[in-house]
Amino acid sequence: MKISQLNSILKKVEKPTRYTGGELNMRVKELTRPDGTKRHRFALCFPDVYEIGMSHLGSRIIYNVLNERDDTYCERAYAPWFDMEAALRENGIPIYSLETHTPLGEFDLIGFSLLYEMCYTNILTVLDLAGIPFLSADRGEEHPLIIAGGPCVCNPEPVADIMDALIFGDGEEVMNEFMDEYSSCVKEGVDRRGTLERLSKIKGVYVPSFYNAEYGGDGNFKSLVKLEPAAPDFIERRVVMDLDKAVYTGKLVVPYMSIVHDRVALEIFRGCTRGCRFCQAGFIYRPVREREMDTVIKQTDDSLDCTGYDEISLFSLSSGDYSHIHELVPIILDRYEKDRVSVSLPSLRIDSFLKDDLEKIQKVRKTGLTFAPEAGTQRLRDVINKGVTEEDLLRSVHDAFEAGWHGVKLYFMIGLPTETDEDVLGIAELARKVSREFYSMPKELRGKGLRCTVSASTFVPKPFTPFQWEPQIPVSEVLRRQALLRNALKGIRGVEFSCHFSETSRLEAAFARGDRRLASVLIKAYEYGARLDSWDEHFKKDAWERAFGENGLTVEQFANRRIDLDEPLAWQHMDAVVSLDYLKREHEKAYAAQITKDCRKGCNGCFGARCSEFCGKKVD
Repeated sequence: MKISQLNSILKKVEKPTRYTGGELNMRVKELTRPDGTKRHRFALCFPDVYEIGMSHLGSRIIYNVLNERDDTYCERAYAPWFDMEAALRENGIPIYSLETHTPLGEFDLIGFSLLYEMCYTNILTVLDLAGIPFLSADRGEEHPLIIAGGPCVCNPEPVADIMDALIFGDGEEVMNEFMDEYSSCVKEGVDRRGTLERLSKIKGVYVPSFYNAEYGGDGNFKSLVKLEPAAPDFIERRVVMDLDKAVYTGKLVVPYMSIVHDRVALEIFRGCTRGCRFCQAGFIYRPVREREMDTVIKQTDDSLDCTGYDEISLFSLSSGDYSHIHELVPIILDRYEKDRVSVSLPSLRIDSFLKDDLEKIQKVRKTGLTFAPEAGTQRLRDVINKGVTEEDLLRSVHDAFEAGWHGVKLYFMIGLPTETDEDVLGIAELARKVSREFYSMPKELRGKGLRCTVSASTFVPKPFTPFQWEPQIPVSEVLRRQALLRNALKGIRGVEFSCHFSETSRLEAAFARGDRRLASVLIKAYEYGARLDSWDEHFKKDAWERAFGENGLTVEQFANRRIDLDEPLAWQHMDAVVSLDYLKREHEKAYAAQITKDCRKGCNGCFGARCSEFCGKKVD
């Protein structure tokens, strides 16, 4: 593409720096190696806008993994905003990579990151603008291989007909193996199907076209039948067991514009031992693997040196559970005190004892504090195995207020299994107690007025959790409970309420538990104008309802139906390592409001016979 042509359209769009490239630390490679062989061209595409995609740690890791290979050049692409999509179409310009402005249709592979079901139509936007057929079955030898990874691969079936291959698990564990096999196929002149057949033999790689879905007379999923004998019966999630030896982000690409998480993100550990029964991440990222403190400090040094950032986020599912958190925070703060580098802990549990750390952090800069009680009563917190109490929350916010904070966010969910109106009203009662905790402190200690944001999202049942069989409550009931909570929160000093739009949560639940028939719904909704569905103001309910109706399906049959514990699941061929028997036991314990202890206090047997392989512990 000519630069003059690109400049002419960038003058007309909002935030043109989303589409220019050329950032600090952007990887630049020749397309041909010194020996004359061509590098494999890989377009790493995040199916949302630039400022969201550039904040994704996983994409940054894969970008580095692939570009460390001499035979591969990985470039980036993001879904365009509405104005850029229109400009590309109007001028007949295909969507392109940021590094070399090459049309994506000219790449060998395009890899999508699937983090959120509501980004699926953005995949179609990219394929459409690249001139690539939506369905894998319609692509020929001239088209790139379309692959994907990320947490949504737990149930890949709604996009199975679109993807040529999917990678299940930790990408840095499998990408080199994947590219080695792909490179061998290219050298040997293997055709598209033969390449996919060989890739399917790699543990963690799923080639959907080698399977066929069957449905029962009741309209529900029945089974997945292999069409290719060599294809595996189950796709086992790949797991990086040693994070210290794993490839990390390398030199971070520094954007010219503000992005959602505009700071250095350091993953201090992966996985979680707590076992919250609604939390997919807590199950699919097991076992817990920590980085050594020396490794984290070295990555801190390297990342700050090459970027100029002045904020570090110690990232994990629960930062306060890191074994060395009380040592690490002061070391980093002291190390960079002269540079005024701040530290944020984005995933704090309310039973984490972090008072001293909070006091040290606020000396540099007060970053946001978020706590997630999830439920308003102890009974419901026991049902979901949250493992925290009201006393934990009040102690945590008291410590934060004493340390100088006056702004906190409290996250809850509406619609959790067994929830009653009493549980919903319990959220308001907790907020009232937080407010009292703040205003009971002497004025000279509490500083400015309280800013307590109570956020209540809608529960979405997810695969590979003990609640994967549970229905989502209907929209009418979501709205009723939101109104009940909103009214109960009125008049509480310093407290404001925000809630997630229920229509997108409804669709998210349908695609989280859906099957292959949803690919046709997805394509039809796209044709009717569905784009950037995660942006509530642009969500087109009519487009989705029309698409479901024309395919003889409803959102309710996927989102609002209780699945029998012995019923076939559309994602049952995916092996997330945590055993099905364990999830069923946890489901039963939820209805008995029984707590399961933290895995760090003794093995609960979540991996079944594979516990010794993944966590090295014996079941109590």
